[in-house]
Amino acid sequence: MLDTISDMLTRIRNAQRAGHSTVEIPFSKLKLAIAKILQENGFIEDVSSQGEGIALKILIGLKYDKVSNNRKVPVIQGIKRVSREGQRIYSKKNEIKSVKNGYGISVISTSQGVMTGKDAFKKGLGGEVICEVW
Repeated sequence: MLDTISDMLTRIRNAQRAGHSTVEIPFSKLKLAIAKILQENGFIEDVSSQGEGIALKILIGLKYDKVSNNRKVPVIQGIKRVSREGQRIYSKKNEIKSVKNGYGISVISTSQGVMTGKDAFKKGLGGEVICEVW
């Protein structure tokens, strides 16, 4: 697996399309930070790490909006990887764009850690744009 972040985003996307309540992802600190940002912004229910050593996993509880008695719609309508292995995308502090006119978030890796685009803009930080979620 070359791009583990893309794998994480794809697992979340596929699990929501299949209607699963949780998804399990191999552990890394960066993926855990991204998942916690998604939880803080209301895109997923909960995040926890399970196991120990090599078997350490991140368990993500997916969130759905109930449309009717028997139909639910995923809260995450779209999730897109921006910066990839072959093409890194960086954004200066003044070039951070809003996602879907403010309805979504961008996740940016800065010198002070992983944060949303809004937080990076407020702190005057730029960095690598990891993904966009709406």
